[in-house]
Amino acid sequence: MASTLYNRDILRLAASLVPDDRLERADGVAEARAPLCGSRIQAEVAFNSDDKISALAFRASACALGQASAAILRANAVGTTIDTIATIRSQISDMLKESAQPPQIWPDLFLLSPAKDYASRHAAILLPYDALLAAAENVKTSV
Repeated sequence: MASTLYNRDILRLAASLVPDDRLERADGVAEARAPLCGSRIQAEVAFNSDDKISALAFRASACALGQASAAILRANAVGTTIDTIATIRSQISDMLKESAQPPQIWPDLFLLSPAKDYASRHAAILLPYDALLAAAENVKTSV
């Protein structure tokens, strides 16, 4: 399992996360946990006037797959809407649970597809999306 899941590309992505990443001004903040493995990811998000993500930060205490997933999201989410993020999360879930094709929007998502055979890793991969969606929901409730 280790060589299939935790390959050089996954480890490179995981290592690319900034350890104490924070936004100067966040519109929403939330933390998500994966109860099975204990992984935690805190997301901070800022939006522009067009309701598109203008900045994103993650602080992760997660396995390499969760960190890699967060790194992919962080690298690509700016300029997208939260609805797009929700759609991508759903597509990743389908990829993991139903062996559907990886979302085509961000090529690095393909690197997460070997985890489909390891159900215990699914929550960690979805965790950054859950944290970001919760942070966006916090914006809606705090306005």
